[in-house]
Amino acid sequence: MGRWPGGAQERLQSAAIELFSERGYERTTVAEIAKNAGLTERTFYNHFADKRDVLFPAQDRFIAEVVEAVGAAPADRSPLDAVAAALTVDTEWFDQRRDAAQRRKRILDTRAELRERELAKMAALDTAISAALRARGGSATSAAVTAAAAVAAYRLGTDNWLADSRRRTLRHHLRSTFGELRRTAEDW
Repeated sequence: MGRWPGGAQERLQSAAIELFSERGYERTTVAEIAKNAGLTERTFYNHFADKRDVLFPAQDRFIAEVVEAVGAAPADRSPLDAVAAALTVDTEWFDQRRDAAQRRKRILDTRAELRERELAKMAALDTAISAALRARGGSATSAAVTAAAAVAAYRLGTDNWLADSRRRTLRHHLRSTFGELRRTAEDW
């Protein structure tokens, strides 16, 4: 049996998004989030450093999985294709949580410090991808340019997915933005 109640992290995140959406980020406390999730405040702090952190769960795990996938990509795969494949592996998981992701984005858009944290998350992803590409044998410049372009394509694809009234999949939007990136690179 686990140390903390099963699904606690997702329950806390769901409760936080619900409360932030209803009351606003600044007017919601950690105690209220924990209570809404049916958990204790101590359990909250076992999973998250603060209420801001609840909006950025598993960031380190996501980055590690992307880096691992880039490193495991076949040697004959281009650096951009290796990164694109790594970033589109588990898109179904996100598709199942689209409504929560849309609400999360609206919350992030209301607070400068949350937008700043999102940008820091993307910068960490960029840095990690660049290091993974260098480990595959790419030059520092090539790795940095590819990582920056890939993260920009990922962000745009995600934003397009969240705004898509037709509810097409995240994979669809990521393939579209990475396809546009490839076409743009070929035109240079």
